Amino acid sequence: MAKQSQTVEAFNRIMGELKNKIYKPIYFLTGDEPYFIDKIAEYIEHNVLSDSDKAFNQTVVYGRDTTVNDVINAARRFPMMSNYQVLIVKEAQNIKNLSDLEIYLKAPLESTILVVCHKLSSDGKKSSSKLSGVIKLAKQKGVAFESKKFYDYQIPDWIIGYLSSKGLKIEPVAANLLAEFVGNDLSRLAKELDKLIITLPPETKQVQPVDIERNIGVSRDFNRFELTKALGEANFARAYKIADHFAKNPNANPFVLTITAIYQYFVKILKYHLLPDKNKSSVAKALGVHEFFVSEYERAAKRYPAGRCVSIIHLLSDYDMRSKGVNNSSTDHGELLKELIYLIVYGR
Repeated sequence: MAKQSQTVEAFNRIMGELKNKIYKPIYFLTGDEPYFIDKIAEYIEHNVLSDSDKAFNQTVVYGRDTTVNDVINAARRFPMMSNYQVLIVKEAQNIKNLSDLEIYLKAPLESTILVVCHKLSSDGKKSSSKLSGVIKLAKQKGVAFESKKFYDYQIPDWIIGYLSSKGLKIEPVAANLLAEFVGNDLSRLAKELDKLIITLPPETKQVQPVDIERNIGVSRDFNRFELTKALGEANFARAYKIADHFAKNPNANPFVLTITAIYQYFVKILKYHLLPDKNKSSVAKALGVHEFFVSEYERAAKRYPAGRCVSIIHLLSDYDMRSKGVNNSSTDHGELLKELIYLIVYGR
């Protein structure tokens, strides 16, 4: 399994401290991946105070309904008959002048556990830069956590790690299958995995592709992952069969996602050709895949030389335009995909 991302390592460290009842006066949680922010805030909300203490000493507010001055004043209150008060600020990105929180963070109360959930959009770097002072102080006085969005290639390893924490193993193929079906929404993935765990027999130790198919609904035989694999093997019959299935189920298999998957696959094959170091771990890191799949790209590279990969990438661009109506007035997406597969496998 690939090395954990810095986000996962930091998340695990924070959760470990919380479970050991090591609390900090400030948790400034920011980033464009909401899953880890929500999990930390939820744990603090449900586990730090007893139910009886929560009534007087736990407050949850939302950015759209509060001001930074309200947050500071609430944080400066002392707990009632408890060691701590917990103040959780959700959707803090909606608070104006949040940088003024520096006033409080210069001397935070040790009896207050302030949790600020500041979720960023894809262009959130601008917003984050305005809070550099807040983040610096949060690091000094407590926790400043950046929750970064995962790239698609990181999702299978996250799935492996998530199931490992539940005492289960999963084949890399099954993890890729699930990632391809659900995408990089970690909250949705976690829900799907939790549902899957519930349906598994108690004695199950390893999740198989058939478990994904049976309990989540994605076909282990007809998916984009299997299509690219068939193309990598130059297995026209298998690739055509999958394309035909896609043509009959266009809503579940949009052409744009299929052609994107094929494009990314051949870009990786081309990258493989250009790598000076063909060591398995180096290749896996460069291509952004699990080491398990490196041999697949090695074999595909033998079938598709670098020049051929370039031609296929140009071909994919052409068919992407045709799917949008350029130089094509009647051929539907299903037929375009079948044509494309033929040209990839048999073209020169």
